[in-house]
Amino acid sequence: MNDVTRLLQAVQEGDASANEQLLHVVYHELRALARAKMAKEQPGHTLQATALVHEAWLRLGDAQFANRAHFFAAAAEAMRRILIDRARRKQAARHGGGATHVPEADVDLPVAAPITKEDELLALHNALDALAAHDSRKAELVKLRYFAGLTIEEAADILGISSATAKRDWTYARAWLFRAISEGQ
Repeated sequence: MNDVTRLLQAVQEGDASANEQLLHVVYHELRALARAKMAKEQPGHTLQATALVHEAWLRLGDAQFANRAHFFAAAAEAMRRILIDRARRKQAARHGGGATHVPEADVDLPVAAPITKEDELLALHNALDALAAHDSRKAELVKLRYFAGLTIEEAADILGISSATAKRDWTYARAWLFRAISEGQ
């Protein structure tokens, strides 16, 4: 049993010092995960990897985790949701949040709005929600692979399926998401 799993069990058993030890042990891995997520964001992003880690840590709260992989999958999901929330807020402001109404005739409108990383992230989020409604296991596999960075084998283990099934689900989910995102634009 590795240190993270041992500390997770100690936290579940009520050991007050284990939570602080857990943060110390996983902090660098969480920062690396956050940096990887932030690298996909637009340049000039105001959120820093450290802030993303701290906010994700707070969102994880007192949740219980079975093992290291489960913990990091939950942390990746928390980071994804934080970035989605930020993208929604930015998009709302960019698309008229709090603005006064101006008649269309008084404005020279561009032919098409540029696609931004926030738009792409929101499109993926919406398609992933639709996939979850269609097949929740495949959506969970995508979250574990894409957002938590787990291998097929690690994700299959968490989901309790064979690696072959996970590979088939991964292929199907990628094609399904591609079609959903393409049709949505």
